[in-house]
Amino acid sequence: MPENLIFSKQEYQQRVRKTKEMMDKYGMEMLLVMDPANMNYLTGYDGWSFYVHQGVIVSLNMENPFWFGREQDSNGAKLTCWLPDDCIYGYPDKYVQSRYTHTMCWVADLLREKGLDKRSFGVEMDGYWFNARMYMTLSTELPHATLMDGTNLVNWIRAVKSTAEIEYMRQASQICQSVMQTAVDEIDVGVWEKDVAAKVSAAQIAGTDEFGGSSPAIFPIMPSAERTSTAHLTFDPDRQYQENDVVLLELSGARYHYHAPLARTVYLGDPPEDLRKTADGVVKGLQETLTFIQPGITAEDVEERWREVIAHSGVVKPSRVGYSYGLNYVPDWGEHTISLRPGDKTILKQGMTIHFMPGIWLETYGFECSEPLLVTKGGCEKFIEFPQKLFIKHGR
Repeated sequence: MPENLIFSKQEYQQRVRKTKEMMDKYGMEMLLVMDPANMNYLTGYDGWSFYVHQGVIVSLNMENPFWFGREQDSNGAKLTCWLPDDCIYGYPDKYVQSRYTHTMCWVADLLREKGLDKRSFGVEMDGYWFNARMYMTLSTELPHATLMDGTNLVNWIRAVKSTAEIEYMRQASQICQSVMQTAVDEIDVGVWEKDVAAKVSAAQIAGTDEFGGSSPAIFPIMPSAERTSTAHLTFDPDRQYQENDVVLLELSGARYHYHAPLARTVYLGDPPEDLRKTADGVVKGLQETLTFIQPGITAEDVEERWREVIAHSGVVKPSRVGYSYGLNYVPDWGEHTISLRPGDKTILKQGMTIHFMPGIWLETYGFECSEPLLVTKGGCEKFIEFPQKLFIKHGR
């Protein structure tokens, strides 16, 4: 076991106990976890090795989970996991991206050796990291097992953060504040977009004087001009910022893969009146909705409050206005659980972390102003103090 775990062994064991409790509730005797964030959450494993098959198996009748992955990555598991060495298994390279066999054949053999081949077996069916061939191979290799849907089982446990997790998210927030300030300071007419993006990425890794950052799960989202009329575009590597550009910034700090995302908007020049009006409406709605958030209300209650506040502003937001976030790897810092939208009956609890993100995308431009927040005992707390406004720049 490594000497410097990110969390205590006791915290990891508590996470495993909660996972087993949830498995038992849904009738699962085993759970195959392949989402890198869930693997990290349960064991501490932190390798950039998810381009090959790897996973963690939790069994109700075994004290510890066991990790499996490519043999050359098994030492990485020993260096980062709290698990004893006899719970770490590496498979030979003949299974790596093979046309002739499949890693799940090896996994099935391992389960047979352990007498676990006739169990109710949960798998993350709707995850990025579990695919149709894996399912078909397991079904063939384990004919007496019952494959069940374990999608997001661990994700829902992750939704409520521990004190130690929240501390890392506070550190990520300090990084994010520096990252966002770097972007706002550097964007200007005539500056190459690629140069600002490079400085943003450098700031994400450099962190603060006290601690460094992790690579965020999402590449810097910072489109300009008409590219701001849609979500999730990055910078244009061959373009310089121009007069009257709108620039959207959706950036994050990350500490040990725990995130703190933040969105803001910059305008180069004198913004048109409709953009000013949109900005004012979004910021007012954001601020008033934050005062409403507290434990005991539902996710859809938050969205309904947002719509009430902006009803007379002319702002329309058809998509969700926020989501649970925290620990993650590419391609997303969201946890795929809570969504602030109609129909989500999730009751907010103390310790949940939510990115309140009322992004607006119109025909020719967009506006974003968001807040990462922590649900507290009596309300909610912003992780970051950064001006909630349209940033207007008139050149250097």
